Amino acid sequence: MEKPQTADKECIMLLEVFLVLGTVIIYFLLSKKKEETLPFKDGWWGKGPKPDTEEDRTIWPFKVETTEGELSDLFRRLDQARLTEPLENSCFHYGTNSVYLRKVVSYWKNEFNWKKQVEILNKYPQFKTKIQDFNSVSAASVFYELMLRLGFNEFYAQGGDWGWLICTNLAQIAPTHMKGLHLNLASVTNMGFTHLLSILLGCYLPRLFGFQDEDVRRMFPFLKKGLYRMLLESGYAHIQATKPDTVGCGLNDSPVGLAAYILEKFSTWTDPEFQNLEDGGLERKFNLDDLLTNIMIYWVSGCIVSSMRFYKENLKKGIGAQKHERLTVQVPTGIASFPNEVMHTPQAWAQKKYTNIVSFHFMPRGGHFAALEEPELLAEDILQFVGKVEKEQLWRKKE
Repeated sequence: MEKPQTADKECIMLLEVFLVLGTVIIYFLLSKKKEETLPFKDGWWGKGPKPDTEEDRTIWPFKVETTEGELSDLFRRLDQARLTEPLENSCFHYGTNSVYLRKVVSYWKNEFNWKKQVEILNKYPQFKTKIQDFNSVSAASVFYELMLRLGFNEFYAQGGDWGWLICTNLAQIAPTHMKGLHLNLASVTNMGFTHLLSILLGCYLPRLFGFQDEDVRRMFPFLKKGLYRMLLESGYAHIQATKPDTVGCGLNDSPVGLAAYILEKFSTWTDPEFQNLEDGGLERKFNLDDLLTNIMIYWVSGCIVSSMRFYKENLKKGIGAQKHERLTVQVPTGIASFPNEVMHTPQAWAQKKYTNIVSFHFMPRGGHFAALEEPELLAEDILQFVGKVEKEQLWRKKE
């Protein structure tokens, strides 16, 4: 007579177990945190109040053009340049060496063919449209609106330098529209205790912190390759993040000053050893036509000051103070890590921010300006990343 009661108790206990398990499962399903996104920033940064009229959404073609008057003014300023003799054997340790700069100015005046470069630029279809204005979140919002305006509901984004942050913000604003994110610079702004501990002990216990051998080679000794190099190479950023117009006004008035300012970065950020050369090693990886075309785009458009203000707009609230710095990126991500980038970010650090890294490659050579210095290497890595995402339809697995 007791067996039915025992069986009933076992059934009740089993039912209770299922109820508890079911409750736990339902709790986790309902309490699962939805992916937090960055809000689209629809603002107005032009002069005066925002117009009441509807925004002009037209896209129109344009061509790069300069007048004879603009070129005459440029040559007059080049002729009147006043250079200071460099210290003996200083090479590029003090910045752009004026001995080499004289050679650049001479080439600029006598051999450089800007009109030919304009023809090259105009071989590619160029368009304009008016969308909002400037910091990284605003820029990302602009690109998002632009892609939708062009008719692309899904897209990939690739970036280095500030493009890293703009594309990262774009992935945070529109994760359901971005199929993949590829970066050739992946900086981490929120440094936690684990990061700091890995800096102190990573060279002794690399596997504990997820470091690979190449990470150790690029990062340590950290005092020299990390902290000291950042101090040496970040002076410009402090100026531009605090008083951009002060130095900007000078650069916008002097083409030679502008060239000196820009060429120094193309030297040291391509290879830190180039600062030991009188010519900065500039023509080892680039040619003067490409370098001067880059400088001319800043000069004829007069946009060096606005490009420098971008630093202040992004950093005036401090590092770690903005929402996008606290949010992760969950879209499929590919990273091409070039050995001479100013600051190396190991995958173990990057994946705390970019939680869905599907491709991370140590590139064999190259520095900060990878697209100009090593275009084939960068293009190959982008294509393999896109191919992987498309083949495995990884963007569909974001959910």
